[in-house]
Amino acid sequence: MDKLQLDQHISKQFNEDLEDIKTSMLEMGGLVEKQVGDAIKALEDADSGLADRVIAAESRIDKMEMDIDETCITLIARRQPAASDLRLVIAVTKTIRDLERIGDEAQKIAKMAIKLSEEGNAPRGYIEVRHIGNCVRKMLNDALDAFSRFDAEAAIATMKDDSQVDLDYKTALREMITYMMEDPRSISRSMNILWALKSLERVGDHAQNICEQVVYLVRGQDIRRKQLE
Repeated sequence: MDKLQLDQHISKQFNEDLEDIKTSMLEMGGLVEKQVGDAIKALEDADSGLADRVIAAESRIDKMEMDIDETCITLIARRQPAASDLRLVIAVTKTIRDLERIGDEAQKIAKMAIKLSEEGNAPRGYIEVRHIGNCVRKMLNDALDAFSRFDAEAAIATMKDDSQVDLDYKTALREMITYMMEDPRSISRSMNILWALKSLERVGDHAQNICEQVVYLVRGQDIRRKQLE
């Protein structure tokens, strides 16, 4: 099994500091997962109240990112970590950026939900939202799980799911455009669904980025923009 075991240091506090930044990052990930799920539900149910709560929670996600980032900078300055310890700190700092951006995408979906609650439901696209939403939520959950277990093999398996998400998004995009051409009256509401689908596709991209950080952490290899075997 391709996993990492962090070194144990003489300083108990150093061990705790490393574990704390990982725990904080996973806590942030759990909140972001909930935001994505709530945003999708708000869109499907035209629930503007739930959408408002998703938007309001974005400030908490932003603060978590800043707090964790500051903790990582302080840890580097005080402890001067090396090897796998340094890779963990770097992986955490990059992962929280992707999590913050996923939070941004959830906020965008919530805004589309509010527009649809005001304009009326779109005639098409909700099945696609549900399907792609379930796929990217699973990707995000699996990516965070791979990080929590330092499991590079699981991360690579999750990365491969993104190609199917991209394919499903392109298929949905073609279908929605065709429908709007057939019924121009639906364009305004259908565009809100299209923007939500694009945000979901971006969530999948960010989940893939998190998986890349897991591989970097475990193997010390940068696999960004490389073809997966």
